[in-house]
This record gives sequence, structure tokens and C-alpha cells, in this order.
Amino acid sequence: MERKLHKIDATDLVAGRLASKIAFLLQGKNKVDYQAHIDGGDSVEIENVGKMKFTGKKLADKVYYRTTEYPGGIRTTKLSDLMDKKPSEALRRMVYNMLPDNKLRPKMIKRLIIK
Repeated sequence: MERKLHKIDATDLVAGRLASKIAFLLQGKNKVDYQAHIDGGDSVEIENVGKMKFTGKKLADKVYYRTTEYPGGIRTTKLSDLMDKKPSEALRRMVYNMLPDNKLRPKMIKRLIIK
């Protein structure tokens, strides 16, 4: 199994389409010998994450939720706030949610390099 390094410049790319492309490459679906139970994907390096574009009103309306595991402990973060503070974390969350929910997901997301 040979892993390649894909370098992508995120300037003026739509965030969802970029995340979908990254998830496709991390899973290895671009290879001829793709098998869902084998982690044969490539590494992906992303630059200029802060210059991504968002369509519609996603920056104002999109909200990420997390919990503290205590009753009433739901915390919310708007996409606009996340893009101001840590744009790399916003892209990482988008890609993470597009990967399959199995044991291979943590290994795949480790090959995502955001600069």
C-alpha cells in the first residue's frame, strides 16, 4: 500500500465541497484497490483554511454542539466564531463528520494536515 501526499490550497473553495473531497481522499476511494474495511487512504495537506468560502447563511446559522456530560451541559459554538478563532478546527470537524463512523476514523483524521 502506497500513500501519497495531496496538497490542496483552500483559497476561494467552498467549504463543504472541499471537506467532501478531503474525506474521499482520506478513505482511499480514489484508488483502484479500495476496500471499505482497509485503511488505504492518502495523506492530505491543506493551506489557507481561513480563506474558504461558505454559501448561503451558514456562517450566521450553523451551530456546533458539544456536551459536558452533566445535566443541562450543552455548549454551542457558532461557525462564524469558530472561523474567527480556529478555522482549522472548523474544517477538521467538517471532514471528521464526513468520514465513516467506525474504528478507522481516528486513523484517517490523523492523516489530515492543516497548515
